Amino acid sequence: MTLGLVVLGPLLALATYLALGPLDRGGTNFLRVILLLDMVYILSLAALVLSQVARLVMARRAKSAGSRLHLRLTGVFALMALIPTVSVAVFAVLTINVGIEGWFSERVREVVGNSLLAAEAYAEEERAGLRDDALSLARSIDRARRGGIDLGDSELLSEGQRQIQRGLSEAYMIDGTAEIRARGDRSYLFDYDRPSAEQIATASATEVRLIEDWEANEFRALVRLTSFVDRFLYITREVDGEILSLLDDTQETIRLYQQLENERGRMLFEFGLLYLAFAVIIILAAVWLGLWFAERLSGPVGRLTGAAQQVGAGNLDVQVREDDGDDEIAMLGRYFNQMTKQLKGQRNTLLDNTRQIERRRRLFDSVLSSVTSGVVGLDPEGRVTFVNRSAMRLLDWEERQQSLALTVAVPEFGPLYDTLTSTPTETLQQEIKVSRQGRMENLLVRMATRRTDEGRLEGYVVAFDDVTDLVSAQRMAAWGDVARRIAHEIKNPLTPIQLSAERIKRKFGPRLGDDSDSLEQMTGVIIRQTGDLRRIVDEFSKFARMPEPDRRAQDLNQLVRDAVLLQKTGRPDIKIISDVPQGEFPALIDGTMITQALTNLIKNAGEAIDTLKEEGAPDGLVPQIYVQFYVQDNAAHITVADNGIGLPEDRARLFEPYVTTRSEGTGLGLPIVKKIIEEHGGSLTLADAPVFEGQNHFGALAHIVLPMDASLNAGNEEQDNG
Repeated sequence: MTLGLVVLGPLLALATYLALGPLDRGGTNFLRVILLLDMVYILSLAALVLSQVARLVMARRAKSAGSRLHLRLTGVFALMALIPTVSVAVFAVLTINVGIEGWFSERVREVVGNSLLAAEAYAEEERAGLRDDALSLARSIDRARRGGIDLGDSELLSEGQRQIQRGLSEAYMIDGTAEIRARGDRSYLFDYDRPSAEQIATASATEVRLIEDWEANEFRALVRLTSFVDRFLYITREVDGEILSLLDDTQETIRLYQQLENERGRMLFEFGLLYLAFAVIIILAAVWLGLWFAERLSGPVGRLTGAAQQVGAGNLDVQVREDDGDDEIAMLGRYFNQMTKQLKGQRNTLLDNTRQIERRRRLFDSVLSSVTSGVVGLDPEGRVTFVNRSAMRLLDWEERQQSLALTVAVPEFGPLYDTLTSTPTETLQQEIKVSRQGRMENLLVRMATRRTDEGRLEGYVVAFDDVTDLVSAQRMAAWGDVARRIAHEIKNPLTPIQLSAERIKRKFGPRLGDDSDSLEQMTGVIIRQTGDLRRIVDEFSKFARMPEPDRRAQDLNQLVRDAVLLQKTGRPDIKIISDVPQGEFPALIDGTMITQALTNLIKNAGEAIDTLKEEGAPDGLVPQIYVQFYVQDNAAHITVADNGIGLPEDRARLFEPYVTTRSEGTGLGLPIVKKIIEEHGGSLTLADAPVFEGQNHFGALAHIVLPMDASLNAGNEEQDNG
């Protein structure tokens, strides 16, 4: 139907032109029918176009798929139809106007007028010449007849023909009845055209009667001879018939030219109306064709757009209608359906693979998260790509350190990484010390390369374990063995030495007289140093052979109070604050050993404050020790905090024998305390104490955790003062 409407438009325009004719002003029934069909066609097509445009606007407002493309294509096709049509219209109007102005210009009018004047001048010249020749020949014959010249009429005619410069084709002498009485040269009877009686009568009444024979291209003159009773001179001269015909054509052309000039405005209006109708028909047909083509082009595209939106939303079961044909639009729908089917299959396969990979990843994460070793993954450039929980805990890792180079994130691992990357070795292992949050940790680090099946470098794996406690335990065991040997080797001769010194003092003191004081002083030194050695050996013995705790149900709360009271009495210069709840908190402990441990910790806190004073205490320092006891999660927590010198960076070594920060210390106090707490199944940790009020530096904090027997605390409420 669309193609039929489009083809019908130019056909109607052509029929209108043929019916109207070039500048035809006549109206016929056929023309009326054609014009009526044109009007019906224009109105019908305009209604169809407007309805289609309204439907497009409504679809665009509804934001339906493909509406924008449809509207744009329609606009483009309409513009493509309007631009050439309007351009041709403007050009045609200008051209016709210029042409018509050229037709009716002053120069054209002068040319047409001059042509008419030239033709009329030629005709008038021929008439005047023939009249003059006729009169001259008639006078010549009349004079000869009156003069009595003895020549016949035919001879007179022939002589007169010869005397006339412009020759006469025929010369006759006729009477009033048009009968020939004499003939001149080349004047034959069969060429004689008899003049009419009216012409003869006119010649008798006038001087000369001219006869114009357009068909024979001849002018004739009829003159009455006065020297004869009833004679007429009848001569003929040939003229140029084309010029005479041109005269008639020129006259007819001038009349038509004047008529057209008078109707020039009407002619322009008719031509413009004809062209407007033709342009409207062509434009409407082109717009309708554009709408049809845009619908055919944007319809599948709109369906594809809607289907693509559903695919983008995850619906891979969508299918578009496949149009018949083998053009690109029809093939696009088929290809889209094939693509969605393939995508659905690939998505299902991908989902299966993803689920399998996710299961493996969860298993991998569970394994890596559950292991105590730290694991760090690196890419081939040494940037961190994976860190498990243990590694984040051991290295105090932060999320922002992801994607950093290993040498930047953990500078302590840099030398080992550089060695691995610069040598052909695939695996390296080394013990590295790492300081995090004021704690020095010993890490056993292993680095290995990761390669693909083709041998291409894929990255590196860094695994490490915290061997701080292991190293400390090894050192403790070594020191325990050394302590036992020293106690055995040194303690045995100490008693004989001391007894020998006392015997020398008693035996030789009275004999020396005045020098007895020197002897007593020397032996006293020996006895005191022997006592010091005995004390050291006793500490070694205690450290080496810690006795098994004599566990009994004792009030842990009271033990804490007693230890605090003892230190308050011994150190009145230090403000010791206790935060101990009311009530009894029985626990299966060795009271003597726990008291020794608490006393040692509070005593160390006081000595830390003394060390700070010796090194230069800050202004406004108020020596304080804060002791807290609370029970939480069926465990007793005891903290001893001070505002003294604080802890060194490698605080883990403080639990090793003979490691101390004081010049007078033996370095065995904290190892013994730690061993006592561990023998009771608890733990001892060192940390930075909170900044005390009015201070600006961190002290030290010792935190003891001891397990509580639930059966012994059934009658007490759990308290948390932490």
